[in-house]
Amino acid sequence: MAAATAGCQTTQSTETTGSLPIVPAEHSDADWRHDVEVYGQKYNANPSNVEVALHYAKALRMTGQRAQAVAVLERISIGNPHDKEVLGAYGRALADAGDYNQALEVLERAHTPDQPDWHILSAQGAVLDQMGRHLDAQHYYETALKIVPNEPTVLSNLGLSYALAKDLRRAEATLRKAASRTPVDARVRQNLALVVGLQGRFAEAEAIARADLPPNEAAANVAYLKEMLAHHKDIRDPKTSSIASHN
Repeated sequence: MAAATAGCQTTQSTETTGSLPIVPAEHSDADWRHDVEVYGQKYNANPSNVEVALHYAKALRMTGQRAQAVAVLERISIGNPHDKEVLGAYGRALADAGDYNQALEVLERAHTPDQPDWHILSAQGAVLDQMGRHLDAQHYYETALKIVPNEPTVLSNLGLSYALAKDLRRAEATLRKAASRTPVDARVRQNLALVVGLQGRFAEAEAIARADLPPNEAAANVAYLKEMLAHHKDIRDPKTSSIASHN
């Protein structure tokens, strides 16, 4: 997901981007690079340690080293074939690397019908959106919402799925619902700003894009919003941008 989704667009990676990139983060790029070094050393010393491998793989993903993250998680999953946390991370990494079919297969094994995991359901939806299967993706989000009604990250992904399917009014309504939850994820507001802007209401979109952010980051987001909307003169064919999903 975060994974970048293609289409109208977006969270990170399966955390899924024309989604607006300047948002507050717990970890900076420098922090993630530091984690790659620290956990890389720990991983090399003991590659069978699940916790270390998971931390290392996430740091690799967040610094764009997707193929290496897949390799780390593939190795640890061989030794832990029933560890659902490992399988979930491995599936997300595969999606980041563009191996969507294998990602779906692995994510399917990361939970069971009698014990569904809404995080995994949302991640499966994000992968399906990246494959252009928006109706299938929406089914997974709706199933996740039965477990966690009004969960903002799932609502956000569902809203993005509607946007990718070119149903901008429904996308806006869903993203507004996600943005009404507290605390508000800044990424939700930024994606809402994009969808509002795609409907030609740029002043409103700019106001939304400036919320939650320091002035310098707000200015960067508004500039990016203008750039993205410049590529969407025909909002009926939003293929050149992308929006951010939560995974």
